[in-house]
Amino acid sequence: MTANKIDVEKIDLERMKESTTETPCTLPYAHHNGSAVVKPEDQGKITGRAVAAMHTQTDMQMAQIYEQMRLLADQAKKIQTRVEVSERIYQATMAFEPLINHRYFLYQKAEGSDFLSMIAPEEWGRKRDWATFVAEVKLLADHTWEILRDNN
Repeated sequence: MTANKIDVEKIDLERMKESTTETPCTLPYAHHNGSAVVKPEDQGKITGRAVAAMHTQTDMQMAQIYEQMRLLADQAKKIQTRVEVSERIYQATMAFEPLINHRYFLYQKAEGSDFLSMIAPEEWGRKRDWATFVAEVKLLADHTWEILRDNN
């Protein structure tokens, strides 16, 4: 009984050298049965995930910037209101010299002129000399007025 014998002389050594390597770890595919399975990645799926993550991140950053812009706009409105009230106070009638860090009250008379008082609206009693309470203010060190409460 003769088993199938390999004829060593028929083996093409040159062809065998082309299909083997000294460094199998550099091959883009598994080189024997025990090797890890190497599957090509779906580039579209990878790109899609990356783009979705990028959009999520940039949307979050844009929301933060919009919130900061809204806060800055609110601060600008408050400053503009302070300027308007300050101008209105400096054009109003004052029977005293206002002191820094003291509270005062701005009123408008029936004929439209303004005056600054040290008397709060709830302290006036029956002889009320004003038609509209405008604002409770405090004189700041830079001679602008902080609005503590207004008629709105």
